[in-house]
Amino acid sequence: MKKFLALAALVSVSAVPSFADTLATWTFESSGLSGSTTLAPGAGVATTNFLAESGLQAGTASAFGFHTAAATYSSPSGNGSTKSLSANTWTTGDYWQFQLSTAGESGLTLSYDQTGSGTGPRDFALSYSINGGSSFTAIGSTYSVVLSTWSAGTPMTGFTQTYDLGAFSDINNASSVLFRITDMDTTSINGGTVGTTGTDRIDNFSVFTTPIPEPSTMAFGILGVMAAFVAWKRKE
Repeated sequence: MKKFLALAALVSVSAVPSFADTLATWTFESSGLSGSTTLAPGAGVATTNFLAESGLQAGTASAFGFHTAAATYSSPSGNGSTKSLSANTWTTGDYWQFQLSTAGESGLTLSYDQTGSGTGPRDFALSYSINGGSSFTAIGSTYSVVLSTWSAGTPMTGFTQTYDLGAFSDINNASSVLFRITDMDTTSINGGTVGTTGTDRIDNFSVFTTPIPEPSTMAFGILGVMAAFVAWKRKE
């Protein structure tokens, strides 16, 4: 009997792979600024929307940047890719914001790459809103950004922020969720004060579901266990 149980467990595990839905991903390769183009929307004015390039909501989920003072946005190298989205002239409360729908979805995870120059802002926090931005709820605590070493070659480790959103049930099945990444203070990455030309870059922002067993492969797993049982009985 013990041999059968071990075999059944092995068949079940090997026969049931997992899958996940990516709701939206921004890489800024095609939705960002083209070539060496820069964008300067003016003080207190949000950028135009950058649309997600892949995922179920590609072309509809949107992102933008907002700065109290006049900032310049550009597209330097991403983390292992040609482009990211970057901005200078950071003051406390400035932010990146991403909007998408989670209708019909739950068990979400969010991740993104972030870096900056030595005089760019160091301390950021992630939050979300499900009421159009009237109020925001913090996700995790304030974190520190690491100095930029990004290039278009091999992706670098140590720059990714990842959040399991399972504890925030109101994010599930929402018609619109805003995720905001906010500059929390005036401290720069090099430990001084944020400078006007100091930059922050963001790349590979993605929201996806936690992998779950696929129904069809679960059925194959069950059939595998049944076959194992029949084979075991014949040997008795």
